[in-house]
Amino acid sequence: MLLRPLRPPALKPLSWLSRSRPIIMPLRAKITHPAYQAQPASTMPDAYAEFKEQPGDDPDDVLFNTLYGVRTIQLNRPKKYNALNGSMIRKIIPRLKEYEKSALASVIIIGGAGPKAFCAGGDVSQLAKDIAENGDAGQATSKSYFGLEYQLDHLIATYPKPYIAYLDGITMGGGVGLSVHAPIRIATENTNFAMPECGIGFFPDVGGSFFLPRLEGYLGTYLALTSESLKGVQALYAGVATHYIDSSVLANLTARLAELVFKDYDNLQTRLRIIDRTIEEFNTGLPPNELPLLAGNLRLAIDHCFRYSTVEQIISALEKEADSRDAPAPIKGWAKQTLDKLAEKSPTSLKVTLRQMHLGLRWNTAETFNREYHIAAKFLQHPDFVNGVSARLIHKPATKAQWDPSTVEGVSNEAVESFFRVAEGEESLRLLTQGLDYDRYPYERDLGLPREEHIEQVVKDKARGKEDLIDVLVEAKEGKIGVREKVEEVLGRRSEVKEGVVVWKG
Repeated sequence: MLLRPLRPPALKPLSWLSRSRPIIMPLRAKITHPAYQAQPASTMPDAYAEFKEQPGDDPDDVLFNTLYGVRTIQLNRPKKYNALNGSMIRKIIPRLKEYEKSALASVIIIGGAGPKAFCAGGDVSQLAKDIAENGDAGQATSKSYFGLEYQLDHLIATYPKPYIAYLDGITMGGGVGLSVHAPIRIATENTNFAMPECGIGFFPDVGGSFFLPRLEGYLGTYLALTSESLKGVQALYAGVATHYIDSSVLANLTARLAELVFKDYDNLQTRLRIIDRTIEEFNTGLPPNELPLLAGNLRLAIDHCFRYSTVEQIISALEKEADSRDAPAPIKGWAKQTLDKLAEKSPTSLKVTLRQMHLGLRWNTAETFNREYHIAAKFLQHPDFVNGVSARLIHKPATKAQWDPSTVEGVSNEAVESFFRVAEGEESLRLLTQGLDYDRYPYERDLGLPREEHIEQVVKDKARGKEDLIDVLVEAKEGKIGVREKVEEVLGRRSEVKEGVVVWKG
């Protein structure tokens, strides 16, 4: 790895982009400089004709910036919390394909404009209005939008160059699709991650079928059904983020990453490791006294209650936890609150989502987005989607949604299975990359905090005392912040010490 000469620090960085020199300016979606211009519409290959600008597209809803080898993508709808729409997707996809081919583009960084959100989700309010007003035509338009969105998400999941997401602010729904499949996902003190789809009569899409069930234990199922949010460093502890730094240093980090020069023969894994170490240069420490929240007895309760194959069993387990004389008071309170949360969700969404979590473990990335494309089309035909979006997002103040059916008992197994049934000859989603799909995230062991199965392996590999074991795991991650806290939590929950040696339970 080589380093470019250090540049003077930016005096007034805008958001997470460093603007130290006047020649480095944000580029609008229409670029006139020939060195950076994408293919004009007249010469764009037919395969990408669907991504051409359409009447009504905002030319400034995404800004593209060049800083040496870094290419930045800034979602630029701060008043709408950078909610993702078709206009933005039609700009981002061709740029990513352009950057993929360019020898000058080494690192891609995506973030959001404004202080509140990375991306608060897809603009589903407009989709619901369109369906309510135009019926079948509105459903067709909405289905096209989701197809477009999933094409982008799959492109990100299989992107052959380092792709980094700054989860600085609200990261929900469509914003999750733009970030969770990135090999490097950086949380800040402003991160607010959630998948709230069950509350609007939809399902955790954008690759949630892949990402959520592969979180440790049953955390993914818990997050999917309850829409529980992860704030700040909790996104790191849960495995949603791979890094945590303070938002105040994002601009400097962007400038530092622009100074990296990779060797031509460095593969993606090598480049990601270099970037990983570079990010740790900006380690500002963890927030004081903020240990993992989904931990200890709470984590045990989550794994116990959300391990079942039916929503009725999950509700029964929560009811038993809430009424248990032996359960600690905080766990009983959590169980009651969780039951209240589930009662607010669409019963159809809950049942389909739970089935999705179980099936998603078997799907690779290509099948994930194809399956979700068909599931989304089924939800667009279901009354809960328009009713849920209207009640929760369109009406001011928000109202209580009227679900149909209104109870989980009223949702039959046949109704659930119909969401996963693909009719013979039904249109498949055309994916933009081929041959790069996978069953597990390829770099999850190299990046982020150690997973429980890795900690278990180290425990069983050799007899060690607790502090020696923690030191081994911290050293293996080169002192990465959060490793000690994560390992201590896992050991406290999954192991015991016998005669000075850590022994894994079960």
